[in-house]
Amino acid sequence: MSEVFKAACVQNCATPDVGLNTAITLELTREAAEAGADLICLPEYFSGLETIDGLLHPAAFPEREHPVLPAFSEAAKKLNAWVLLGSLGIKSEDGRIFNRSYLLDSSGAVAARYDKIHMFDANLGEGQVYRESATIAPGSEAVVAQTPWGGLGLSICYDLRFAQLYRTLARTGAAMLAIPAAFTRQTGEAHWHVLNRARAIEHGCYVIAPCQYGTLAGGGECYGHSLIVDPWGKVLADGGEGPGYILADIDSQAVVRARQRIPALEHDRMISLNGGLEGLKHDWDAG
Repeated sequence: MSEVFKAACVQNCATPDVGLNTAITLELTREAAEAGADLICLPEYFSGLETIDGLLHPAAFPEREHPVLPAFSEAAKKLNAWVLLGSLGIKSEDGRIFNRSYLLDSSGAVAARYDKIHMFDANLGEGQVYRESATIAPGSEAVVAQTPWGGLGLSICYDLRFAQLYRTLARTGAAMLAIPAAFTRQTGEAHWHVLNRARAIEHGCYVIAPCQYGTLAGGGECYGHSLIVDPWGKVLADGGEGPGYILADIDSQAVVRARQRIPALEHDRMISLNGGLEGLKHDWDAG
């Protein structure tokens, strides 16, 4: 296993035009590889996204017909790099759409798939209502992909708010956490940096979080600020707001050091919820 490698996050603003988005992100992927990236991660729905009547609509195709998969498979092979397609809209045979990540190895083969588990159904006020579950079907299985540099835990966007998912990933071998997103500007300004840093700190993991930026067709705005965070919570790279890529060194020994300094994964304990609540009630009554 290689101890040090370079990871990159590509940052784009997807339109409904799949061909245009693919051309832009392929070029940014090539540039990142030429800058030395061994693992290149793209955002959620980087190949096509718009809002229609307030609902998110990704560009979606059956997996066997998706034009983006062969394009990036060829690119991964040509560039000799691993590529995480942050997510694509995938139509299933029963008509449902899944929000699915693909990890491609350096031969272009699919090394892992992950369907987003948590659906972004939220009311942010001022008319900003999101109902991802109205157009997307949730997944049900956590995935840790094996790479030449260790386990990579897969997740997507709103999953970021569910710490138990990352606990599961870290306890089953993840040294790195991928969190591709199209985080809204409103929630991003309030929560994006602190949540990504928290996931890294809690689990002694690197976080690699590519995020779309800019205004979507039909309305809505993505925050940008793709991040690479080390296991101690230090932001190694921040994509700001605009197209491009970020790059940082990933050192497996930094994961070892962070987990030795604070071995929180070893200190997990089962907690009795009922007993805890009963004890609290007794304390309140006594006070």
